Amino acid sequence: MSNPDQIQRILFDELDIRGVVSGVQQTCADCFENHDYPAVIQQVLGEMLAAVSLLSSNLKFKGRLILQAQGRGNVRVLMAECNHDRDLRAIARYEGELDEQANFVDLLPQGQVVLTIEPEQGQPYQGIVPLDGENLGKCLENYFLSSEQLPTQIQLASDGEKAAGMLLQVLPAQGTGEEDWDRVSHLASTLKSEELLELDNETLLYRLFHEEQCRLYEPDDVRFKCTCSRQRSEASLKLIDKAELLEVLEEQGKVAVNCQFCNAQYDFDAADIEALFAENVASGGSQVH
Repeated sequence: MSNPDQIQRILFDELDIRGVVSGVQQTCADCFENHDYPAVIQQVLGEMLAAVSLLSSNLKFKGRLILQAQGRGNVRVLMAECNHDRDLRAIARYEGELDEQANFVDLLPQGQVVLTIEPEQGQPYQGIVPLDGENLGKCLENYFLSSEQLPTQIQLASDGEKAAGMLLQVLPAQGTGEEDWDRVSHLASTLKSEELLELDNETLLYRLFHEEQCRLYEPDDVRFKCTCSRQRSEASLKLIDKAELLEVLEEQGKVAVNCQFCNAQYDFDAADIEALFAENVASGGSQVH
């Protein structure tokens, strides 16, 4: 496949076009390991992981990029995120029977995708991606063209066990060549899903662009890594009324916070809860009821 668990940029020496190719294989396995997802969910989550890894290649700051899709069918939420360290994670929420032949758009009737960029410092940015294409790649292409006026081509492929993607985009504020873009994007459009999944990046690049002057940057590794922690769990508990938590303690003997992504569980006893709210009062924090 496109080099597994790597993001690799493509440099076109004489063109104002940027390119990125990504592959996720072990990352998919690790994301799906603690979830009994049906094949169709694994396939579309694979596409989202490939997509978010491609989009994260343009992050110039510490933070994370999140793709979240919601619809009014049996699939409630699909979400994938990637941070500046190339840590990936994904999750799905659904109910009932799913059409195993459905694609990303079919699974999300009356749906939309929200693209969120959250820098560690500064204000987050959020954009709405309408589901107005035949697949996730086309929807994202339309979003970039309408919101940023950047001609973009995004191809995604997933078989439920591995996924890959390729992104081509006109560089902003450069201004050369509609002709160049038409030629390069046409060459890329000949790429088949099977080739994207199976060919290594060097072979892929040669097959598509051997008449162009282009080369691959050194790759960046990607991996599944959950960002949950006991500290984050503590922060979420501080937003709950203390009396409610003490009620749970009395009924269950502990307050358990489960991570939806990796199934890690963080347990808090009575002393932990008292300490949490003692900290909240000392720091001047207020409870949210």
